[in-house]
Amino acid sequence: MSGRIVVLIGMPGAGKSVIGVLLAKCLGLRFVDTDLLIQEAEGRLLQDILETDGVEAFLRIEERVLCGLPASGSVISTGGSAVYSETAMKYLRSLGKTVYLELPCAELEKRVKNITTRGIVIREGQSLAGLCVEREPLYARYADVTVNCSGRTVEETLGDVLSALGHDGACSENRPAVSH
Repeated sequence: MSGRIVVLIGMPGAGKSVIGVLLAKCLGLRFVDTDLLIQEAEGRLLQDILETDGVEAFLRIEERVLCGLPASGSVISTGGSAVYSETAMKYLRSLGKTVYLELPCAELEKRVKNITTRGIVIREGQSLAGLCVEREPLYARYADVTVNCSGRTVEETLGDVLSALGHDGACSENRPAVSH
C-alpha cells in the first residue's frame, strides 16, 4: 500500500477530512489535509488568507501546495476549491484515484453553517447553493469514482469508498471505531 494515493474531492461539509482519516487508517496510508498544509505554508488561517489576499491569491497558493504534494502513500483530503485548478487536478489524478464525495446541496446546507467564516472560497453574495451549482460539474469532471454520501453514516460512506476503490468495503478485523 505504500505507493498508493487516494485523493478526496467534494464540497465543504461533504466529509472529506473525516472519511480521509478513517480511509488512511484502513489502507495503512498517511493522511494529508491540504487545508492544513496551506495554513502551515502561509502561517495563517484560510479565512485570513481569503480576507487579506483575496480569492485569486488563495487559489494560487492552493495550486502551489497541491502541486507540491508527495507522490506516494497518502490519502489526500483537498479543499473544496481544489477543482478550480486544472493544473493541480491533473497532477493529483496522475498520482492515483480521485474520489468525489457527493452530497446534495440541501444536506450540505444543514452541515455547513459558517460559510462566511470557515475559509471557503466563495464570491461575495454567493450562496452555498450557487457554489454547489458552480462546482458540481468540476467534481464530476475530475472524479475517477463518485460516492454518493446522501443519507449515509460515516461508516457506510467509508464502506462505499472502500468498495469503489476495489476493496470488500471493510477495513479489517481491526477496523477503527468511529467516535465523535
